[in-house]
Amino acid sequence: MKWISLCAAAALSLPTADASAWSERGVALGGLHGTITLPEGKPSTAVLILPGSGPVDRNGNVPGMPNDSLKMVATGLADQGIASLRIDKRGVAESRAAAPREEDLRFDTYVEDAVRWIGLLRSQDGISSVAVIGHSEGALVATLAAQRADVSALVLVAGPGVPFAELLDRQLAKAGTPEALRAASRTISAKLQRGEGAETVPPELFALYRPSVQPYLISLLRLDPVAELAKARCRVLIVQGSTDVQIETADAERLAKARPDAKMAIIEGMNHVLKDAPPDRAANIKTYAEPDRPLSARLIPVIAEFLSGR
Repeated sequence: MKWISLCAAAALSLPTADASAWSERGVALGGLHGTITLPEGKPSTAVLILPGSGPVDRNGNVPGMPNDSLKMVATGLADQGIASLRIDKRGVAESRAAAPREEDLRFDTYVEDAVRWIGLLRSQDGISSVAVIGHSEGALVATLAAQRADVSALVLVAGPGVPFAELLDRQLAKAGTPEALRAASRTISAKLQRGEGAETVPPELFALYRPSVQPYLISLLRLDPVAELAKARCRVLIVQGSTDVQIETADAERLAKARPDAKMAIIEGMNHVLKDAPPDRAANIKTYAEPDRPLSARLIPVIAEFLSGR
């Protein structure tokens, strides 16, 4: 690992442009939809911003929890002269009509979509390099896409550093799930990792392991984020917030071991939706539905500095 940036008090100093100096336009790729944010002038670098797990739209929002985190990332980077494309996932928001049957969805579906979006970005006038920013589960999507497409850099924000089965067990524990249900979850996930379906699912876990979603989980549970990152050949930045209640700083450290040349930034006080938040779980989760709360002040400078090669 090249360096570790502990951003505790002051933000990195980068010039800030007038917010009115950027513009946005919608783009479509088959049945998929997104927004390109363009700074003033002719940017040479563009980034694809990939959202995390669940029904997350291009702005980083899920139903009932608007936070606009990914929209703020896009506009913040535009203020630094960096173009971006943020997307509605297949089956979400304006891309809803592109949803496959749940039984037919695989993790690789999202990876292939990302590869196609990278191709669209590379076709834009003046763009000479394309980077990918993946948030949460989107970090693993970004990692696999970077193995298949021509990208200059990979930015993993709040990305898991353990296989999904281990992450799921950890998150169930943090949520106060009874041990009996956690044990049942581990039994089911072990079967899925072997490529076997689970016929018996406790009612309390049905939403997580319903039969129609099991093929997707089988495709995901076989992947190890650390092993996959080791295969990527582009520059890598790993960003993690210290008050994230879903992903830990230990995840970032595990990812960094896969790429000794990676850069890593631990941002003090930043949570999973990239806002400053206390470590208390209830107060932290409350920020997930606060779209007016700004991004942690250290995030955009850290990413912009890396993408600019500094």
